[in-house]
Amino acid sequence: MKFSEWEPIYTEICYDMGYSKLEDEASVRLLESLTLDSNLGDEDDIAPLMKGTASVFGNAPCLEEDIGALPPEGTLIAAGASAGRVLDAGIMPDILVTDLDGDIAPQVRASDGGALTLILAHGDNRALLQRYVSEFRGKIVLTAHGEPRGNVLGFGGFTDGDRSVCLAREFGAERIVLYGFDFENPRPKYGGDPMVKLRKLAWARKIIYSGGGRDVVLPQQI
Repeated sequence: MKFSEWEPIYTEICYDMGYSKLEDEASVRLLESLTLDSNLGDEDDIAPLMKGTASVFGNAPCLEEDIGALPPEGTLIAAGASAGRVLDAGIMPDILVTDLDGDIAPQVRASDGGALTLILAHGDNRALLQRYVSEFRGKIVLTAHGEPRGNVLGFGGFTDGDRSVCLAREFGAERIVLYGFDFENPRPKYGGDPMVKLRKLAWARKIIYSGGGRDVVLPQQI
């Protein structure tokens, strides 16, 4: 998704959720400063990984059931905290999309195993950036919700899951299979506010199914 298409949605999300664009920008600057010596990638690293089908893994309780119903194929994209469960299922993702929330150890393992890792900076994750960015030794791509600049890219999307879908669309995936996506019954998160989570998932669903979502299918639909 081009930024000109994404910016109105981003502005609406900030208004609805009470987020600050200025705080997002401050986090981007922090991420840039933390990765001066990192192995940075860009669009040229993403494009060769994208196939006609993209299998995107979310962290809903149904993830393992979905994987059992249909073996994943094409480009394997793990959204954030799903990484541990994906690895436990014997799947090494091609791409990891994360804002560094959730269990970090399996996300680092995925990076060490060759996954191209897209790290997002936003206003609420500065402490996580400072704590964990240096642990990712594989190639990383810097991303942001705001306007792309320099080494910092953006392809649209809000949560790890819908950003993964936007990424697949941006790089030409014709079919996107959603594994472990449930917009009404999310996996419980210790210390998290379930109502805030549901509001985030409502935005994720809206973004994923924008334009009718004709490119998006669930394993049970195939």
